[in-house]
Amino acid sequence: MNDNRVTRREVLRQVGAVVAATALPGAAGAETHAPASVSPAQKFFPGFTPLTLQVNGVTINGAMAGEGPPVLLLHGAPQSMISWRLVAPDLARDHTVVVTDLRGYGDSSKPPDGDNHGNYAKRVMALDQVEVMRQLGFEQFAVFGHDRGGRVAHRLALDHPDRVTRLAVLDIVPTHYLYTHVTLPFVQAYYHWFSYLRPSPIPENELKESIERQAARMTSEVDREYLRIRRDPANIHGMCEDYRAAASIDLDHDRADLDTKVACPVLALWGAKAPMGRLYDVLDVWRERAVTVTGRSIPAGHNLHEDAPDVVAAELRAFARGAKSPLAQVKRGRFSRTNRGRA
Repeated sequence: MNDNRVTRREVLRQVGAVVAATALPGAAGAETHAPASVSPAQKFFPGFTPLTLQVNGVTINGAMAGEGPPVLLLHGAPQSMISWRLVAPDLARDHTVVVTDLRGYGDSSKPPDGDNHGNYAKRVMALDQVEVMRQLGFEQFAVFGHDRGGRVAHRLALDHPDRVTRLAVLDIVPTHYLYTHVTLPFVQAYYHWFSYLRPSPIPENELKESIERQAARMTSEVDREYLRIRRDPANIHGMCEDYRAAASIDLDHDRADLDTKVACPVLALWGAKAPMGRLYDVLDVWRERAVTVTGRSIPAGHNLHEDAPDVVAAELRAFARGAKSPLAQVKRGRFSRTNRGRA
């Protein structure tokens, strides 16, 4: 099936068959959950089709809408797929958008740790997403990832270069670079990168206590959904395992690939109010790991797709089409790092 010619009707017909099969009693690998009147996918992605797919030995939760070239959206920590709720509908105007919960997060599976945290290796998490897209009929696709999702997307592009047409990474530089360039400002800004590495259940218990202290202040609909998943002990442990894998098995994989660059076009966006762009020359770092890199800062914090969704959506839509950045067309724009971007 040609991935750029798939119609929404054809894809939804396949999705219906897949969802029906995985929902059958006794279906292989199927997981049961308490029934909810309205799923998060329905609540936060109106008009999207909810997905529950069995792939790579786990269940991946997601949603899909739109028609056109396929785009996969991956979230960060400690969020879930709903972090893309303000951007996904815009992208779905002219793309088939698939948004998922990573394994260990949201309503996707939280498998056992595995040897050397192997069940949370970015290589394994990336394969989950390749299989999701394959089940939906997409052999090639663009992938846009924020935070931890960006790290999964980076590994996906390295391991499956024939699958990924374009890669966008939001507010990150490569994991290997960070752990091999540790500085006091990095530790001060990203203390959790080290705190979460401690043996279970030390950081898990601390996170659980911290989340419960915040619970009374989390009153909006979005906050309550984030609270629902963040206070789940399995979700907390899955997130910590994600970080433990990053400092162990992922580094082994990264070292083996240091001479391999991402072949497809890469867009790097980062928040002007967040530490990443202050601590690193984001584009120069990414140019060490990819052949073609463009990008710029966005007037937002770390969660830029939630802080400035219209700006992020415009940048991603332009990148997906191979068009110029809207911000780049504003001469010496306040938030466009033209001295470093050369984009």
